[in-house]
Amino acid sequence: MASPSEKLAASLEALKALQDKGIVAIRSRDLSRTHRERLLKTGFLQEVMKGWYVPSGPEEQAGDSTAWYASFWDFSAGYLNGRFGKEWCLSAEQSLFLHAGNRTVPQQLLVRAPKGGNKPTRLPHNTSLLDMRVALPARTHRHELQGLRTYSLPAALVFTGPGLFRQNATDARAALAMVQDASDVLAILLEGGHSTIAGRLAGAFRNIGRDKVADDIINTMKRTGYDVRETDPFEELAPFEVIGREPSPYVTRIRLMWYAMREHVMENFPGAPERIGDIDAYVKRVREVYVTDAYHSLSIEGYRVNAALIERVRTGAWHPDDNGEDREQRDAMAARGYHEAFEAVIQSVRKVLAGENPGEVADNDHSTWYRELFAPSVTAGIVSAGDLAGYRNGPVHIRKSMHTPPSREAVRDTMPLLFELLREESNPAVRIVLGHFVFVYIHPYIDGNGRMGRFLMNVMLAASGYPWTIIPVERRDEYMQALEAASVEQDIEPFTEFIATLVRDGLEGKPGPRVPAN
Repeated sequence: MASPSEKLAASLEALKALQDKGIVAIRSRDLSRTHRERLLKTGFLQEVMKGWYVPSGPEEQAGDSTAWYASFWDFSAGYLNGRFGKEWCLSAEQSLFLHAGNRTVPQQLLVRAPKGGNKPTRLPHNTSLLDMRVALPARTHRHELQGLRTYSLPAALVFTGPGLFRQNATDARAALAMVQDASDVLAILLEGGHSTIAGRLAGAFRNIGRDKVADDIINTMKRTGYDVRETDPFEELAPFEVIGREPSPYVTRIRLMWYAMREHVMENFPGAPERIGDIDAYVKRVREVYVTDAYHSLSIEGYRVNAALIERVRTGAWHPDDNGEDREQRDAMAARGYHEAFEAVIQSVRKVLAGENPGEVADNDHSTWYRELFAPSVTAGIVSAGDLAGYRNGPVHIRKSMHTPPSREAVRDTMPLLFELLREESNPAVRIVLGHFVFVYIHPYIDGNGRMGRFLMNVMLAASGYPWTIIPVERRDEYMQALEAASVEQDIEPFTEFIATLVRDGLEGKPGPRVPAN
């Protein structure tokens, strides 16, 4: 008779067979009742609605949204294919968001389907899907994007309402920047006689500096007999001109976010102190808070560490043979890696205090910080050596976040942009706040992004003489919610206020975070 572990292994093999086929939206019929009930009980399967499930992890607690947000888009595609076959398409607005690189999980996903029910389908964590009983766009106006049936980019721009240009200006400009030339949209405009929309798109292209595209739209429409009046659908001019077609929509998105957010950051951050004259004294103060910094930064990421463990690891008094529990070894290796990375960051701090460009230093040194952060875990066999090769080679999901980080390909476009922005930025507060935010928004590594983002923030702080700043684990929820607001809603105010308060307290000499006695 098979043991419980053998039975679970058989159920996991059945689940893996589905996942190997790319199936995320799992129907009742895809698994036997025995397998399904066993996987639900052990936490490897999560019910979305009656008869539909998604894979999950047994470590997730009741009410955790991570598995759902991570599987939202793949589940939606599978569920809609199951209901409507190929006869469905996301709305023009949602299509535009996806083309523009915005894969944030929406509160309600709008879908066009000739056999739609015109009523919302409730989904986990206050999300829903509304399948509207309306005709699909013309076949030539449809496009499949990562398994999702969408409007093509030109059709999405044409059929999106004017309100999006005001309410989601970053997405609209990122989408416009992807258009090669006027012919991409002119065929649709002429085919439908869309003179009002032509005027709106011409104004939109002119807003981002694409005058030739705007002129081609206006002149072609007029030559074919349409009365076109150009109107700018945006409320403000773009902060910079988009000269050519960007290779990745994320490049435009991040550059636009940087320019849109920097004004608020500058207005709400304490002024920089006097330039540091004694580099050794500054580094000495940083070293003095190492144990506290390591405890809080590692605890934010879920590691169970204390001052005694951190001190033993730092002095080399901890050895893998001291205990045999995987969890404790994982925590100890994380602490050892943090110490090695901290020492590498100290060298970067010295460089920026000596006057080197902080963006240049971070660009040159961040890969060293990362290697040191995980080298002990690789040596211990906890992490694969391939993970130290560089930026991630697959997707990554942020726990409990509706934000979906860029694809692996986009990471390679956006990380050089981040360091370019840091090199060129003249305001220290912007480097500090947006450097940290954009780094974790991109999430370039498979793990360690939070620790790396906080290292980057502190190098930027040091460059302008601000004290090393520790984010307390006790304020983790506030910290994560502030990053979520910036990522999902492009609202940088909560994150700016959060970091500014901590920095201000440091400047005023107020007591910082502590390490619990036990």
